[in-house]
Amino acid sequence: MDPSAQSLAFWSKIGKETMQRQEDFVSIEAALNRGSVYLAGEAVECTVKFRCLPSSASRQAQSLAWVSAQIHCQCHISESKVQLPVPGHRLSTEYENIRDLNNTDFIPSRGEKGDCVFSTKPKILCCDLQLLPGQCKTVVYRETIPKDAPPSYRGQAVKYSYKITIGAQRIGCPIKLLRVPLRVLVLYGLGDVSTFNVDEEFDTTNPFLAQSKTQNSLLDLAMQVLMTVTSKKSPNTYNISNAEGVVARFCLFKPAFKLGEDIIGTIDFSQSTVPCLQYSVVLQSEEQVSEECRRRPDQTAAISSHGKHQEFCLHLQKSHMILPIPLHVTPSFITDIVCLKWRLHFQFITSKEPVHEHVIPADESESAVWQGPESLPVDTLVWNLPIKILPTNPLQAACASVMRTNNTMKC
Repeated sequence: MDPSAQSLAFWSKIGKETMQRQEDFVSIEAALNRGSVYLAGEAVECTVKFRCLPSSASRQAQSLAWVSAQIHCQCHISESKVQLPVPGHRLSTEYENIRDLNNTDFIPSRGEKGDCVFSTKPKILCCDLQLLPGQCKTVVYRETIPKDAPPSYRGQAVKYSYKITIGAQRIGCPIKLLRVPLRVLVLYGLGDVSTFNVDEEFDTTNPFLAQSKTQNSLLDLAMQVLMTVTSKKSPNTYNISNAEGVVARFCLFKPAFKLGEDIIGTIDFSQSTVPCLQYSVVLQSEEQVSEECRRRPDQTAAISSHGKHQEFCLHLQKSHMILPIPLHVTPSFITDIVCLKWRLHFQFITSKEPVHEHVIPADESESAVWQGPESLPVDTLVWNLPIKILPTNPLQAACASVMRTNNTMKC
């Protein structure tokens, strides 16, 4: 046989075997068992399914050398606003500890933007897994998110994002990574046992289940704390005035709110001495970078608006405002890098001159029309009222989430 023909036949056989091996693969699917939103301190459960899907020409079993899973939080900073401390600082030491933890072949944050500021210890789901054609195997990955972990946040200076990364490798093949995003909410005070001494009227446990009060999960306790804090209606009244006199009287029924709630307040103009033509209320978040991480010493806080209520109020005795809190925003929190606060931003447009009301003569019909002045000299009064926004039930927040709760890859 011609040597060139033998060489051609040899390489053709190698090519067919290579193509056959490339067609054979194991499908790995990961799905979160309870939505994409969790409280810090809760246990996350993720079901991982392995299925052997060989090509039509192959009937050989496929094997995975190892499969590992890990939860990690990526911190992406804006270099124009944030400057991380020099090496040896407390913050930089935390970054170094994370890098030491990821000093293995399985690096879950490989290819991700930013730095890994939080990472759980990797858990091996299986080793030397043999799957026959069409065979399926399911394992459950379970990991607890620490209570002191930062929340998921997407701000102007800092971004915190969480993911479950599953790494798998076949013998002789590179490592492949499968990622499932999740959102983490933080409720401060869950570590204090005294916080759980809530009133019985706010107890959300099932009275028909035996020993339900002694078997409360962290989620049940968190809901009790939220119900206690946000249900206490202690109205606070504020007198709003400028140099000319009293503009209005604002009443807020409670200072703390949950995600998804409506902020309701009343504005009373009956005792005002300065005529108010128009007012607006804006729900704003205030992102403040810590002093040791600011790029510039004179750097101010970044303000973001998330809803607005506006109304004309000339000659009104009373008015009210309603501002819904979106489910996708981040509640108040603080980390070593950034602090997030919430406030109501008021703007009152007041007249410098008295605006006389139209008096209807006794002999005039009830359909009289009052014509306002064409122009008025005005002033603007700005006032900020701090409020507290807390998390809500993760199941409710998951309803408005657009995150995917499952993902699939071929290995």
